[in-house]
Amino acid sequence: MGWFVFAAATLLAAGPREELLRYQVNWPSGLGLGEAQMRSSRDGGNWNLEFQIEASIPGFRVMDTYRSRVDGKYCASEIEKEFEHGTRKGKEKTAFANGTATRETVGGGRSEFAVPECPRDAVALLFFVRDEVARGRLPGPQMIYFGAEYEVRVRFVGVERVKVAEAPMETDRLKVTVTGSASKLEFELFLARDEARTPALVRVPFAMGTFTMEWLR
Repeated sequence: MGWFVFAAATLLAAGPREELLRYQVNWPSGLGLGEAQMRSSRDGGNWNLEFQIEASIPGFRVMDTYRSRVDGKYCASEIEKEFEHGTRKGKEKTAFANGTATRETVGGGRSEFAVPECPRDAVALLFFVRDEVARGRLPGPQMIYFGAEYEVRVRFVGVERVKVAEAPMETDRLKVTVTGSASKLEFELFLARDEARTPALVRVPFAMGTFTMEWLR
């Protein structure tokens, strides 16, 4: 979430692995805005995946944490979201079982909806995409669950050399399109050509310009 080609290290990269990755979040100007981290750890026969971002501008703080619990095929059993955007805070959890997702918000409501046999949330999908690319495959269009339901499509653009942590790196460049019932987001994901297909750079365009998330290797 490159992602997208190459079969080298197929067996070595198959399935989740324990790791901790750190990133710098940058303004369009290149100045640092904050940091993010991505973590995966084994939990018995399952895996805990986590993405956290902390950034701030004068008078406004952003602190988001997403925790996903998956099996070895990246099928999710639950995702927990906790956020702080300025003075606005929230927390919710979605559990997946027997073809049904149950979404609950702290201090809010509860809802249920049908999901496929192997549902994936946004965090699980990113790890799944990395694994698929390491196996020499490109994931097809699929639905993800992140509060609401979204369709995700991934397209391989080509091999590109980018600067990461002030050093050039050869990556697989992917274009990701996320479409919801009333929203659409397109961003670019650059995967390092290592065994783990490590996300090296993310570019997300907004009205203010293109923000980036850069791997601190």
